[in-house]
Amino acid sequence: MVVSRLRRDARLLDLPPAERRPGQRGPLPVYGKRRISLAKRAGQKRGWQPVECVPYGEAVVKAVKTFLATWQPAGGATRVVLVQEEDGWRAFFCTDVNASAREVLEAVAARGALEQTFKDVKEVWGGQQQQVRTVYACVGAFNLNLWLYSLVEAWAWGQPEEGLVDRSRCPWDSEPRRPSHADKRKALQRQTLEAEIEAALAGRPSKGEIRALAGRLLDLAA
Repeated sequence: MVVSRLRRDARLLDLPPAERRPGQRGPLPVYGKRRISLAKRAGQKRGWQPVECVPYGEAVVKAVKTFLATWQPAGGATRVVLVQEEDGWRAFFCTDVNASAREVLEAVAARGALEQTFKDVKEVWGGQQQQVRTVYACVGAFNLNLWLYSLVEAWAWGQPEEGLVDRSRCPWDSEPRRPSHADKRKALQRQTLEAEIEAALAGRPSKGEIRALAGRLLDLAA
């Protein structure tokens, strides 16, 4: 099953006939002939139905329209779901024509979470940027990136949001939003560094320990 968002000007067609005409030969057509306008479908006030779904861990009720159409990138028949949001309507498709509107919306939300995860792995941890020589080294490096991502998320799971986001240097940034993965990693770095400093200053640190700690601080600052 493949789910994704549809462009508003997607070239959708109606369903082809399911039965042959008298004397017709050859296979049945895969695509219809009449064009379907998503804008016209969404603009009609009738046909909207409330559907309860759990897209992001919380039950919500969405106004949706769903119908079947044919679309060449999908390879034939596809399930189309229109959703009414506060900023306008959106369209999604699913290659499983038997899927319900609720299943499509929840699958789209799950795909968005996966895409955000891969985005964080690439941007925060530098996934696929390691300069290694073999395929197995590339697989191992990306696997390590995924483990580091998972460890940070597991550590931050029970942490309060106030301890994960430090905007003291940006007093103008007061917009409430949940901590990003980069915020969680910085919070873990701060906690680890504070623990190292306290451990080094607990007794009588040697010059080598102080130099090593200062070197780490300079590396982070640079």
